[in-house]
Amino acid sequence: MKIDGSGLERFAEKLRREERSPATVEKYRRETARFAAWLDGREADRELALAYKAELCASRAPAGVNGAVAALNRLFDVLGLPECRLKAVRVQRRIFRDEARELTEQEYRRLLAAARARRSQRLLLVMEAICATGIRVGELRFFTVEAARLGRAEVCSKGKVRTVFLPRKLQRALLDYAKGQKITAGPVFVTRSGRPLDRSNIWHEMKALCKDAGVAEGKVFPHNLRHLFARAYYAMERDIVRLADILGHSSIDTTRIYTMESGLTHRRQLEKMRLVI
Repeated sequence: MKIDGSGLERFAEKLRREERSPATVEKYRRETARFAAWLDGREADRELALAYKAELCASRAPAGVNGAVAALNRLFDVLGLPECRLKAVRVQRRIFRDEARELTEQEYRRLLAAARARRSQRLLLVMEAICATGIRVGELRFFTVEAARLGRAEVCSKGKVRTVFLPRKLQRALLDYAKGQKITAGPVFVTRSGRPLDRSNIWHEMKALCKDAGVAEGKVFPHNLRHLFARAYYAMERDIVRLADILGHSSIDTTRIYTMESGLTHRRQLEKMRLVI
């Protein structure tokens, strides 16, 4: 079977009907479109799928390969090509965080200061909202004027609904910002046309702060603020089950990725044991 534009559109529509998140739909569309372009008019079959996976393995990290495989397998299911399904790459569980990509609290505060110096009030508040509550960037649309008044937001994501409480300072800041922007109802964070902000808007605005804040670009992206929240909460409470609920994770194994210690911390713990005479 040839995979063309109409097939990819049917695939995307199927994902929407399954109530996949907009970010997932976009990611799957992107990955399957790359595969279709690679096929270059050839009909998809098992051998070509395996050849494409081999090229992915040569150019991407295992996590990136598995992300593409997940998208392709769902496409093969929808198009009735079960024989083309691929196995994920087995990855040994990481023990430590990658410190080169870990955003520290000090760096986060420097980003806030840079946004304040640029008078980027909306970006400043977006970063504080994500880091103070641990929400996903795609969930910002649930931070409405009504939610700010109540002090909590009902977030619907990945087929689940959870309550996200807003710290009082954030609650007041959201209401003050909405008042200043003459937003009386609905999402607080919107574009000039009134549409909710998307991750690309926020990603580009955050990257623009890196030089002024003196923070490496590889550390600056919205999801890293969610990781910072998770580490700060776990360091204070040591309750991974509750943290998983707060973050909206279905599996604690996912939450463990957010809370794993750095290699430097582990080394310090080993030194404290003093077991070498």
